[in-house]
Amino acid sequence: MTFEQDAKTLELPWPFTGREDELELIRGSLTTGRHGIVVTGPAGRGKTRLVTEAVRGGDCARVTGTPETRHLPFAAFAHLLPESVSLHRAVQLLSGVRLLVDDAHLLDDHSAAVVHQLAVHGRTRLVVVVADGDPVPGAVPRLWTGELLPRLALGPLPRDETAQLLAAGVGGPLEPLTVNRLYGLCQGDLRLLRDLFRAVRQAGQLTRATDAGEWAWRGPVPVTATVRERTAQVLGRTDVLERESLERLAFAEPLAPSTDDFDLDVLERLEAEALIDIDDLGAVRLTHPLHGPALRAAAGRLRARRLARTPEQCTPALAAERAALTDRIDRTDVRPLPTPVGEWLVAEGAPVPAGYAAVRARFARLRGELREAAAWAREGLREASGSPACEVELTLAAAQSGEVPATDEAVADTGSWLAAARGDVETARETAAARWREGEEPRGSAWEAGRPAAYALYDAVRLGAPERVAGRLARLPGDGPAVLARHAEALVDGDGPALDRVAGELEQRGFLLFAAEAHAQAVRAHRDPRAARMSRTRAVALARRCQGARTPALSGLVLGELTARQRQIVTLAAAGLSNRQIAERLTLSVRTVGNHLYSAYSRLGASDRAALPWLVELPAAQSA
Repeated sequence: MTFEQDAKTLELPWPFTGREDELELIRGSLTTGRHGIVVTGPAGRGKTRLVTEAVRGGDCARVTGTPETRHLPFAAFAHLLPESVSLHRAVQLLSGVRLLVDDAHLLDDHSAAVVHQLAVHGRTRLVVVVADGDPVPGAVPRLWTGELLPRLALGPLPRDETAQLLAAGVGGPLEPLTVNRLYGLCQGDLRLLRDLFRAVRQAGQLTRATDAGEWAWRGPVPVTATVRERTAQVLGRTDVLERESLERLAFAEPLAPSTDDFDLDVLERLEAEALIDIDDLGAVRLTHPLHGPALRAAAGRLRARRLARTPEQCTPALAAERAALTDRIDRTDVRPLPTPVGEWLVAEGAPVPAGYAAVRARFARLRGELREAAAWAREGLREASGSPACEVELTLAAAQSGEVPATDEAVADTGSWLAAARGDVETARETAAARWREGEEPRGSAWEAGRPAAYALYDAVRLGAPERVAGRLARLPGDGPAVLARHAEALVDGDGPALDRVAGELEQRGFLLFAAEAHAQAVRAHRDPRAARMSRTRAVALARRCQGARTPALSGLVLGELTARQRQIVTLAAAGLSNRQIAERLTLSVRTVGNHLYSAYSRLGASDRAALPWLVELPAAQSA
């Protein structure tokens, strides 16, 4: 497969991955009766690779803007037009062809005018690629501001699809913490991702974790040519005070120093260029996660040795992170929480204390991030082999993924989930419910001594035996356990609408897996088939974000798939376009659009378009 880079000729062993909906949207824009599409996005987002794949195998002429020829009239079309040609004649000659215009922001004004006139005349089907943030010939943005062509603003490749791409590049899965690190460093820049990943492999920093069979990256960020290009704003600073401030921030990572430690005039200049962020408490950080590693690498070995932090210096901050995570768990609130110190330890390859790792694993598991939970548990076990808390988290993450881990069943409080993983749901329910008779306290649980029993009681609800624990949950103090108690009560009552409401509360608190399970239980409780379809769609949408979760509550979920045309129309409807706007955009009748939406509502279980943005995670074709 050929991956386009600057010269569009870089050969890499990675196949094209993901972007199925975007592919369908672009291919559909080139069918008879349509005029094409404009694809926009930041540099490195994968626009050229996407449109090349979309037109592969078809009869499509290609033109490309370049910096060297942007001042030469009709330069981009030189291979398609006579040497001396007028604008009118150029439009005549190109009428009726399929045309891919790459790097349209680099077109000369005459070539840009040709593209615009071809769109006005409507007889040429155009795929136009434009990079955000660069100067653009005036005729190009009028393609979408003048509503001549629809515009697809290309978002970052989703994390799961990025993980698939990386796995294809190395021939096996990467552990989630490595995927998170690469995803965070590259911020959706696929060109940077490929370059950085290749450098990591060549430097021998990618190693296989023998216990999980996954590839892991630990150690410094290689400063490649692409990394230098992307960090030129900080590496190329000529002002001595600005450069010194940036370096001090880089070596302060993972902690954030206060504005009191810096010259405010310098910070104002750096903030104006979006190079630093300052939070409400006055803590200062570098804006882009790649800037710190690049600055540290460029500072020289002796300076780095003198200024760099050691893991021991981060011990108090790590303890504070652990306390904050534990407090969130205790308050039944697992919404995302910044944890830069723990992630820095992993990136550096430093030991992660088992107690911290177990809490991180627990937090991730409660959020439904099961593969990430297992990765954190393994980090703790590398530091303290046999840690009971990490063993429990590893077992629970595996079991709730539908796997039967090779572990001692005597590990505290995992018996019910191990039975569920083996398919013995009745035993799982009995085991979970029998442990919590009136007056008992949790014994040898997955929680540390003194932790609340709410989650352990709640296992019985998730496994479908709520009647034995509903009363106990209702008597636990606090608003958090009350949500879990409402789930138990709604399940006992077979109240589908109440289960859906509880699922919404759980999702707001960050419990995506719990919310998916509550919606799935609502499917079986609803008497209204339409409401059941809505609950099923919500359950599937959430379960897809839970890293392969397979629990008894989620078993049997089937989502009615949309046709390609329905997906295209639902995409536009979810973006806020009216039926008439969609009809004009896709050259259809308003009645046809309405019929397709009605069929899609039936399959998705939606009552109207207000539910679509929540239900459907599709790329949105936008008008400016």
